[in-house]
Amino acid sequence: MGQTVETARELKHVVVREHVRNLVQGAAPGTPAPSERELVSQFGVARMTVRQALDALVVEGLLERMPGRGTFVARPRRTHTPVASFTESVARRGQVAETVTLLARREQAGPGVARALEVAAGSPVIHWRRLRRAGGEAICIQDVYLAPDVLPGVLDSVMPESLYEALCRRGLRPTWSEDSIRADLATDEERDLLDIGADSPAPVLRVSRRALHGERVVEVSRSAYRSDRHTLYLQLGPSS
Repeated sequence: MGQTVETARELKHVVVREHVRNLVQGAAPGTPAPSERELVSQFGVARMTVRQALDALVVEGLLERMPGRGTFVARPRRTHTPVASFTESVARRGQVAETVTLLARREQAGPGVARALEVAAGSPVIHWRRLRRAGGEAICIQDVYLAPDVLPGVLDSVMPESLYEALCRRGLRPTWSEDSIRADLATDEERDLLDIGADSPAPVLRVSRRALHGERVVEVSRSAYRSDRHTLYLQLGPSS
């Protein structure tokens, strides 16, 4: 059978990505990367395909974007605080994490999840939805998406209490991650699951994470935390 259009586009994205990687590998920080226009012309692909290739290199830390200026070879990443799981974060506060699985099934990846996991749209993924508790209180609702080969057979047995411990046993403990955090209001379903009264304010912190082991994406997650029961800590340092 011939390749699907989606598969062909994914392959083009990889070709462009590796071409740019070879061009800039070993170049001094601040060296300009080829522009999107140059790459579109050179490879005869859509601008979206080029942007996806460059996005992947930005996520890896090889390139960095400077608004209004372009894309350049990035400065080396500093050593970061290890990526912490919910279980580990709660343990540091002297509490024990509890997990209630709300959903665990195989699904087809939508466009957003597919792009984050670096798979083709429609590819099979594992969707694991959990209610996370600490100290007997509901803290967050978390939707995790995994490629099936990250935890083979995970749906055939009891779901693990800690995802990161399970990944560690596979040698795939996340070594770094990209997290985005924004404030929002809880949905009616989230109010119910997080035990937020109907008459109470319902602010939540939404955290989107893309966790990687080296260059391999091992987890994509979306979490809604009760902001009155959980504080997120970030460790920052001076730029080089």
